[in-house]
Amino acid sequence: MGDDSMRLDRFLWWTRLARTRTTAQALAEEGRLRLDGRLVDRAHAPVRLGNILTFCAAGGRVRVLRVEALPRRRGPPAEAQQCYIDLQAANVSQQGELD
Repeated sequence: MGDDSMRLDRFLWWTRLARTRTTAQALAEEGRLRLDGRLVDRAHAPVRLGNILTFCAAGGRVRVLRVEALPRRRGPPAEAQQCYIDLQAANVSQQGELD
């Protein structure tokens, strides 16, 4: 993979969406994750800028994220959160502005 893509399990781990890389691999291989609406069944699926990730997080909460940047390392949480936008949180804040 070139500089414009990254393995799915590595992305999940480096952006701290999964606690370990093994957990990230299991999330992808068990078919509990969608990439741009398609069910993913392999940890090495490429993630690119603009992709939409949908998965069920701990506690049964569904998360919908858009990839904004590919991380260069597994850094601190603040740095990791800059790599994606939570679309549900953005939608909720926009709904509040409309009311």
